[in-house]
Amino acid sequence: MKSLDSNQKNLTRRYLSWCYKTTKEDLDRIDRYFTQLTVDDFILNKLRGSKEFKVSANKDFAKLVNDFGDYRNKKEERVLAQKFENQARKVLQPQYLYLQKRFQAIEAAIVHFLGDKELKKIIDAYEREMTTRILQSREHK
Repeated sequence: MKSLDSNQKNLTRRYLSWCYKTTKEDLDRIDRYFTQLTVDDFILNKLRGSKEFKVSANKDFAKLVNDFGDYRNKKEERVLAQKFENQARKVLQPQYLYLQKRFQAIEAAIVHFLGDKELKKIIDAYEREMTTRILQSREHK
C-alpha cells in the first residue's frame, strides 16, 4: 500500500473520526439504555428497600418510586424492540447488526490507515466530548 502524505493522512483521520463519531452515536442511542436499565434496577432496589418505602407512611413517596419502576419497564420494552427482532433476544434487528459490523469495520480501518495509537486517541476524544456534552447539559440525542 502506498503511504499517505501528511494532507492525505489528515483528511483520512478527519473522515474516520467522523465515521467513528456518527456510527458510535447511533449505536450508543440503543446500547446506553441497557446500561441505564442496570443502573435503574440498582436505584429502584435502593428506593424500594428504604424504610420510607417499606413503611408506606408516605404514599406520595411510594407512588414516585412505583412511577420510576413503570418508567424503567417502559424503557426496557422500547429498547428491546430496537435491538432484537424477537422476545428471545437472540436475533438482532438488521439495522442494529449493521451498525455493530460497521463500527467494527471503522475501528479496523482506523488501525489500518492510522495505527493503534490513533484509534485510542479517537476513542478518548469521543468519550471526552460525550462527557462534556452531558456535563454542560447540551443536547445529545
